[in-house]
Amino acid sequence: MASTDTRMLLLGAVALFEPVNGYQIRRELLSWSVDDWANLNPGSIYNGLATLTRQGQLVRHDLADGGRDVAVYEISDEGRLELERLVTAGLEEVSVADRKGFSAAFGLLPLVPPDRALRSLVRRRVALEEVVARLAQPPAPDAAPPHALRGVALWLDLAVAELAWLRETIEEMRAGRLQLDATTWTPPADDPGWQMNADRERYRALLGR
Repeated sequence: MASTDTRMLLLGAVALFEPVNGYQIRRELLSWSVDDWANLNPGSIYNGLATLTRQGQLVRHDLADGGRDVAVYEISDEGRLELERLVTAGLEEVSVADRKGFSAAFGLLPLVPPDRALRSLVRRRVALEEVVARLAQPPAPDAAPPHALRGVALWLDLAVAELAWLRETIEEMRAGRLQLDATTWTPPADDPGWQMNADRERYRALLGR
């Protein structure tokens, strides 16, 4: 499992919904369209869970649930430390050509204390301002082929758009208009999350929690 984004998404999904089974993690992540923007295919989800378990970052419990065996996962203390490191890096490190890490980390903001999340987003804003200033410097006409210069212009436009969005997001957080607590949102009645929550409570009971 080479992708740090994959590691972050799997650890984050388990941390959000633990104890949770592999199918539920797969369904939840696919509802985030990770197979599109994060290149995370369904098969690699199960392989990733197995790898993280072997590495001690997830804990697997094999339970007898209503006449069937089910494997459920929880995140370990080591996994929480790794998740914190990955989310912080995803929020703060800027790459104008690849925003997968930021997209993954931003989707996991409910796991981050609000003050820490705000601090990381401010650091990203500062780094992005530096990138925009650098890209905005007019290149020499012979610095690269014309199509390559147009490609750099696209990077600049995307960075400027992200910077405007980021400034607005930071302002909304500071003003209290953007709440990171996921419990402030109620899913629709047919959302699979309701069944996931019921399963979680049953798994907790089976684990003696």
